[in-house]
Amino acid sequence: MAKDRGSSDQYVRPLRRILVGGLVLFLFAVFLLWRIDSPRVERFRAALVDQIVPSFDWALVPVTKVADMVEGFQSYTRIYEQNQELRRELQQMKAWKEAALQLEQKNAKLLDLNNVRLDPKYTFVTGVVLADSGSPFRQSVLLNIGERDGIVDGWATMDGIGLLGRISGVGKNTSRVILLTDSNSRIPVSIQPSGQKALLSGDNTAAPPIEFLESPEVVRPGDRVVSSGDGGVFPSGILVGQVAMGTDRRLRVRLAADYGRLEFLRVIRSHSSERITDPGALLTPSTLPILPTVPILPGLPAPGPRIEEAADG
Repeated sequence: MAKDRGSSDQYVRPLRRILVGGLVLFLFAVFLLWRIDSPRVERFRAALVDQIVPSFDWALVPVTKVADMVEGFQSYTRIYEQNQELRRELQQMKAWKEAALQLEQKNAKLLDLNNVRLDPKYTFVTGVVLADSGSPFRQSVLLNIGERDGIVDGWATMDGIGLLGRISGVGKNTSRVILLTDSNSRIPVSIQPSGQKALLSGDNTAAPPIEFLESPEVVRPGDRVVSSGDGGVFPSGILVGQVAMGTDRRLRVRLAADYGRLEFLRVIRSHSSERITDPGALLTPSTLPILPTVPILPGLPAPGPRIEEAADG
């Protein structure tokens, strides 16, 4: 076997050298032909191009077909991407349709209860942000309204879209707002549509985490987060944001308020409700009225037997 391999190499190597040498000579001749500046050589080059180039049309047919196939495939890819985008938009429209139907049903119920006296707790006072004292350890802003405007410590604030924080410190002309992102902020929230109650705890990040969630498996990213009103600190139903999955695999809230452009804030008045200390007094009076006693005169029958006789009669 080794002898046959050596004999084949003896024939292949010289043949390869001859082909390479011939190719080099041919290329050198073409180079010289295109470099010679002579009228006869120029006419020869023109005649050569006229004879060779038209005959290459058949060779360009596969290239043209392949180019058409590539262009068609790219067009098909674009159509597929547009189709997928339309499917996603259709899915979102279905979700919005469901939300619109729920709001329509809720609106119909509210219209049926239009004689109910509404709680005026959503009245508000608007203030201008004077300074932003945000830092890695504290997230707060300063407003130009205070005690002279009736501001009370603990009232909720929002930027017109979503809940922003609460009043923490009131002066005569100014007040400080602790933002939801502050590490000292803890507010009870409700997650819709599952109705799960949880606690939104600030950690000095743009998306605070959700804690003390009873059933995390029923909560999905994109769910609506509103204030629950538990504890009587904040009014219920104020938009807080949407649920999002953090990089640490924890459920967090993408806040609806625009923290990047805080110019005007609304301070929501929370009117204190009347405390009921004796629930039984709502059903029955605390003291029964004393009925006057009827004197029984001698010779007259008692009132009880007389009534029985009247009933028998």
